[in-house]
Amino acid sequence: MRTAKISRKTAETEITVEINLDGTGAYDNATGVGFFDHMLDQLARHSLIDLTIRAKGDLHIDDHHTVEDTGIALGQALTAALGDKRGIRRYGHFALAMDDTQVACALDLSARPFLVWNVDFPTAKIGSFDTELVREFFQALSTNGGITLHVDKVHGINSHHIAEAAFKSVARALRMAVETDPRMVGVLPSTKGAL
Repeated sequence: MRTAKISRKTAETEITVEINLDGTGAYDNATGVGFFDHMLDQLARHSLIDLTIRAKGDLHIDDHHTVEDTGIALGQALTAALGDKRGIRRYGHFALAMDDTQVACALDLSARPFLVWNVDFPTAKIGSFDTELVREFFQALSTNGGITLHVDKVHGINSHHIAEAAFKSVARALRMAVETDPRMVGVLPSTKGAL
């Protein structure tokens, strides 16, 4: 079973993440940040990775620590569930259209974290949610999941659509990358002998 459970506790947050890479996209996420929960639900549904997240954070300060630390824990869970990565496709890409917006993602489960983020937002907030936290989440996910992650906004004028398209495009690319390849059963998708 390609599953993992990660618990992370600091002075700022207490987070538990459970994932199943071979799921159906089931989700049960509760971070205390409504818009972020909506985005995590999209990430699960469109990646077909079952995802359960519980987070308690210092929301009386702001949402930053909760969002970033959830990205850290999710990245750690992804790494644990992937194991030695034998048999996976490794690479994924997806260009996602949502109304006025198109966001493209290309990623590599390389164990070499790097984020290229070409996404800007026309507003600083979506409701009470700081749009800059979208990047913070993906930076934490990339770093702790060992993902080379490129996310590019092609166009878009609505901040909600831009954020949602980013999460969905990453989800679809991640779905492709974590899938097992029937032609590579037990084989590491690298010539180096390690990922």
